[in-house]
Amino acid sequence: MSSLFPALTGSPDGRPALRFGERSLTYAELAAAAGATAGSLPGGGARVAVWATPALETAVAVVAALLAGVPAVPLNPKSGERELGHILSDSAPALVLAAPDADLPAALAGLPRADVDVTARGPVPAPPAEDGDPALIVYTSGTTGPPKGAVIPRRAVAGTLDALADAWRWTGDDVLVHGLPLFHVHGLVLGVLGPLRRGGSVRHLGRFSPEGVARELTGGATMLFGVPTMYHRIAEALPADPALARALAGARLLVSGSAALPVHDHERIAAATGRRVIERYGMTETLMNTSVRADGEARAGTVGVPLPGVELRLVEEDGTEITAYDGETVGEIQVRGPNLFTGYLNRPDATAAAFTPDGFFRTGDMAVRDPDGYVRIVGRKATDLIKSGGYKIGAGEIENALLEHPGVREAAVTGEPDADLGERIVAWIVPADPQAPPGLEELAGHVAARLAPHKRPRAVRHVEALPRNDMGKILKRALTHG
Repeated sequence: MSSLFPALTGSPDGRPALRFGERSLTYAELAAAAGATAGSLPGGGARVAVWATPALETAVAVVAALLAGVPAVPLNPKSGERELGHILSDSAPALVLAAPDADLPAALAGLPRADVDVTARGPVPAPPAEDGDPALIVYTSGTTGPPKGAVIPRRAVAGTLDALADAWRWTGDDVLVHGLPLFHVHGLVLGVLGPLRRGGSVRHLGRFSPEGVARELTGGATMLFGVPTMYHRIAEALPADPALARALAGARLLVSGSAALPVHDHERIAAATGRRVIERYGMTETLMNTSVRADGEARAGTVGVPLPGVELRLVEEDGTEITAYDGETVGEIQVRGPNLFTGYLNRPDATAAAFTPDGFFRTGDMAVRDPDGYVRIVGRKATDLIKSGGYKIGAGEIENALLEHPGVREAAVTGEPDADLGERIVAWIVPADPQAPPGLEELAGHVAARLAPHKRPRAVRHVEALPRNDMGKILKRALTHG
């Protein structure tokens, strides 16, 4: 079994690895601290929970668990008592690793606690695990029931990070900046384990801000990871902040993920900086599936092409594979490759339902493919695929069109039952000016002129804000039709 982090034993003492605010660790210090923590962890197939605050201790704890071959269960510090109780009873960790100053909730009161000492010193253990052994158990958002624990093997972590290194030309010379949470694949696997596997470094902002991004990119960082909410805030700040524009212009790579980045924000950032944000597509269960390549065309509204080792296909509702790459035919994305999880913990029924007989994972995401293979996601099968007047319509492209209207600050699109059309398209709008919100006729004409008449909204609901989760994704199930 090869090491997930060869740089831990092969880097010069002073090479920077992690920085969170004013606190930092070199590779030598990280190796010693993680080695000491790894030496204290239980074996015998036990799991450990990690109280995943945006702190050095979280990174050290997860690296230590991976070094020891002990599956880590990242816990969202914002989770409610019921959700935490479910995750703890389902995953049955032997203990919880936390920063010494972390105030743990009552749901963890019965679990042994081990504080992570980032100044401790201990040897790095030899890799004890096989490629197929579990590395992480990451709980999904649970939009259709209690969260399910996706068991992510070590090979998936290594495979997805190496595929991204190929696509993004990611090396040990890169310095990544981000402010993402560390209980999720984006912030933890890509944002922390990614730089460490390459032998590079990561600077975590603690709390995202355009000012922090500008400071770090001006100070030597080469890459930025963010979610659409963050890039929207950057786009809003750019007109009045030439220093931010210069900082972004000097970055090697700007990457957005976890949800679709509106085309309007793509274009505003490109116009102000001369740099295009690239998007990639992944899930908890699959890690990363596709990306725009660093040497490819950063085409707004697409998530690029399949990563090395990933097989991707689009299928009709009956499972028939779609072979026409025409940029119009909508199908469900299915993927197969070494990046996949091995199953849902304690849920053989859900695991079996998630895979096709030939081993493809049913993502539930709907997309089209352009003739050159670029993938454009149009929404989730459950909430974003609208069947109206005999057409299959993806909510995502309508949302992008609506966001190009000057009177629209935020937009979400859903379908609701309609006796004539089957479903009608409903636009949920946060107006730029609440005193003069754009009306249905104006927005319907705006969309029809850009897309097609059958994609125009048939109803508009004005709201003060759209419900979102921690990663910035709109919670469409919380939008109720009145």
